[in-house]
Amino acid sequence: MPAKTMDQAKTLNIKEIVKLLPHRYPFLLVDRILDIDLEKGFIVGQKNLTINEPFFQGHFPDAPIMPGVLILEALAQAGAVLVYLKGGREKIAVLLNVRNAKFRKPVYPGDVLILRGEGLHLSSKGGRVKATATVDDKVVVEAEVSFALVDKSKI
Repeated sequence: MPAKTMDQAKTLNIKEIVKLLPHRYPFLLVDRILDIDLEKGFIVGQKNLTINEPFFQGHFPDAPIMPGVLILEALAQAGAVLVYLKGGREKIAVLLNVRNAKFRKPVYPGDVLILRGEGLHLSSKGGRVKATATVDDKVVVEAEVSFALVDKSKI
């Protein structure tokens, strides 16, 4: 049986993610893709949080919580993987806007952040994703995230 291509895979490890996303430490905020369905247009990613994350050192160091904007960035990165796999691989997904963001609960060191994205609109020019982050099956952040796909040479 032939090996599956990245487009056929249902999961991606970190080595496969870095082939798609231009982000690197400390701004790569997706550790694994747990599930992808390109036909249904959804993705589920994971970010494992440890006290060693650089943002915990300065974001309320006596009571560390993950900055909400970085949770939105993690959701955007998971959504970008979906956009890339749907056909935008030769471009870079640039965050266009965030709508209806709601921050429900804080995220702490030791939490496992599950990043869900449902493609509302995906095209060769960009996309819009309904994004939800959960910890222990409880919603911590939800938003609608939009991307523009930009030629790499224009960045």
